[in-house]
Amino acid sequence: MALGLIQQEMAYGTLYLYVGIFMLLVTGFVATVLVLARLISPSRRSTTKAEIYETGESTVTDPWRPFPVRYYVFALLFLIFDVEAAFLFPWAVVYQDLGVYGFVEMVVFVSILGVGLAYAWKKGALKWV
Repeated sequence: MALGLIQQEMAYGTLYLYVGIFMLLVTGFVATVLVLARLISPSRRSTTKAEIYETGESTVTDPWRPFPVRYYVFALLFLIFDVEAAFLFPWAVVYQDLGVYGFVEMVVFVSILGVGLAYAWKKGALKWV
């Protein structure tokens, strides 16, 4: 009995050893590839490379100036209400199976998001300009 447990523990130890060796190999491979890419790649800076090329228009202001925070808040609000819509559709499909409990839970969920929307509206976070 004790011999079987010892053999089993040694087998688990061997598995952990294999996992550790694999992790070291993967880390070494990633580090090697990153170092080789840095050594091989050409890296000459120029004003042409620094220009923005997506729109094809010349920039009016500094392209590295950060966006105002209101754009991020607007995007987060959009994401929150987009996720709300993603939760409402499956709920509507199984509404009859959920009963009163499911209805109450969804009312609480929508109410919390409604309070958040009212707060954002009051603070002016929904004004684009």
